[in-house]
Amino acid sequence: MAYGDRQPVIVVGAGLAGLACAVRLHRSGVPVTVLEASEGVGGRMRTDVVDGFRLDRGFQVLNTGYPEVPRVLDVEALRLRAFNSGMLVFRTGAGRERVMLPWKHPRHALTGLTADLGTLVDKAVLATVSARDLAFPAGVLRAGTERTVLDELRHWGMSPVMVNRLMRPFLAGVLLERELETSSRVFHLIWRSFVRGTIGVPALGMGEVPAQLASRLPAEAVRLRCPVRAVSGTGVVLDDGSELPAAAVVVATDPSTAGALLPDLPTPAMRAVTTFYHAAPRSPLGEATQVIDADGVIADTLVMTDAAPEYSASDEALISTSVLGVAGDDDEPRVRARLEEIYGSDVQSWRHLATYAIAEALPAMPPPMPLRRRVRLGEGLYVCGDHRDTGSIQGALGSGRRGADAVLNDQRSL
Repeated sequence: MAYGDRQPVIVVGAGLAGLACAVRLHRSGVPVTVLEASEGVGGRMRTDVVDGFRLDRGFQVLNTGYPEVPRVLDVEALRLRAFNSGMLVFRTGAGRERVMLPWKHPRHALTGLTADLGTLVDKAVLATVSARDLAFPAGVLRAGTERTVLDELRHWGMSPVMVNRLMRPFLAGVLLERELETSSRVFHLIWRSFVRGTIGVPALGMGEVPAQLASRLPAEAVRLRCPVRAVSGTGVVLDDGSELPAAAVVVATDPSTAGALLPDLPTPAMRAVTTFYHAAPRSPLGEATQVIDADGVIADTLVMTDAAPEYSASDEALISTSVLGVAGDDDEPRVRARLEEIYGSDVQSWRHLATYAIAEALPAMPPPMPLRRRVRLGEGLYVCGDHRDTGSIQGALGSGRRGADAVLNDQRSL
């Protein structure tokens, strides 16, 4: 697309929000330049290849139930490898108990009823919440009474047993917190996407998602290893002191960097998670189902190659295990010991491939939680990222769209 001599809109950051913003601007005929400080696109969503294994930088999944996903991404081209719609809940002394969405796994329709995770009333409450969130428009859920997730579950009549054995451990891996202090509005929107969508990973790793977006831009539009020192509505200053003029500037970085570039911008606290990767001679489970830990020693574990065999270049299995907070290699023996209990097999022969500690993995979302924060900061200056919407792929993509639309609306009014 020929732009002539017009100054570009500069997007600072090549994560999902920045790329979604840039693609929308480019498709609208607006010249765009994306400046990324690191050596690759994706932000927090990157995939490394280590010893023939594809390791996402922290356990992440793509949920087709997010409204922005089918709007923005070519899911078919990503060759999504789906996980089973449900989970195995592990408790010390009780083993693994299965809970599956019955309409997606009719063979396991009764397992949730027989699992020792709560009373029949509890399970009726969960079914009612699921049916409501499945059927109601997202706008109704966004407008609902806001409280913490814990208070919301209590409001619906769910017992502490069900909360502690199922909801708390499952949501710990989603919201990266165990206190259930996240906004109930966020919970219902996320729950709606889970019951509506398919969850999985691209065959070649989560890094394929930002790579697909970047491929829709001219090659010269994305500049890597190009950190930005300062921004204004008329351009940016690079770390080397050089200046780049712009028709507008969109800051699409992580919250910490956005706060440094935009000192008046309120930024949320961030949740941390650490993912450990192990290689095993064979799958210890034999099915693409997430295992959550009701006792909280870990958050969750999944045999990635049971869903996506492309994650391994050999016949070995790849196991992803996450714990809340920042951990290190010194914590690996404790994680390995728990995996031996969960999978009921000898794990001493497993190879520890890598540890990814993500200190700023997800914005905290306690109430009151504005589901849409402003993206226009002043004349020619904008901001986007999942910290402007909800902490999710949906939030990042949606915020990128809103940022681009704000730029386009302002340019049309000139």
